[in-house]
Amino acid sequence: MPVSRPFDGFVEYSKRVSPTCLVHLERTRYSVPASFANRPVSLRVYPDRIVIVAEGQVLCEHRRIIERSHRGHGQTVYDWRHYLAVVQRKPGALRNGAPFLELPDAFKRLQQHLLKHPGGDREMVEILALVLHHDEQAVLCAVELALAAGAPTKTHILNLLHRLVDGKPPAPAPVEAPQALSLNREPRADVERYDALRDAVQESRHAS
Repeated sequence: MPVSRPFDGFVEYSKRVSPTCLVHLERTRYSVPASFANRPVSLRVYPDRIVIVAEGQVLCEHRRIIERSHRGHGQTVYDWRHYLAVVQRKPGALRNGAPFLELPDAFKRLQQHLLKHPGGDREMVEILALVLHHDEQAVLCAVELALAAGAPTKTHILNLLHRLVDGKPPAPAPVEAPQALSLNREPRADVERYDALRDAVQESRHAS
């Protein structure tokens, strides 16, 4: 007797992705991976979600937004991961790009730190791109550890990430020692201490 499969009920639409990596459905715009900009895709619309498919594979999935009001211009639902290829070519777009306004908190705090320094845009993009090759939660954990240690650099984050992935305990953050150490309390010469030490040595010799 054949095994029955659950009914996979959806309505499918053919759409073309916009140059800004969006598809429209019911007054709402949903992001699609940048590699599919200006290309045709299929939208499988379920009661609670939409699934975007192309070339026989699922590209992404979004929670479906249903607006009862017909006022305004509708919503735009971004997934910042879909735009990583764009900011890798143009790191400066990271500063004011709408898709990156909803980054996880740890990434936002890291971005605030890095963008204060020259080349911070590029370094931030390279750190974000780690989620393309590693578990996102592991990358976030490495970023949080680096921030807590006061060393939020790409090199330190990579070191922490590799240790997390390999199951090793994170290495302590490097300590930056000053070029010259200064004493809070300068030593004071005390000649009487040497006199007392000399007398003690002489007494021990006489006793022997």
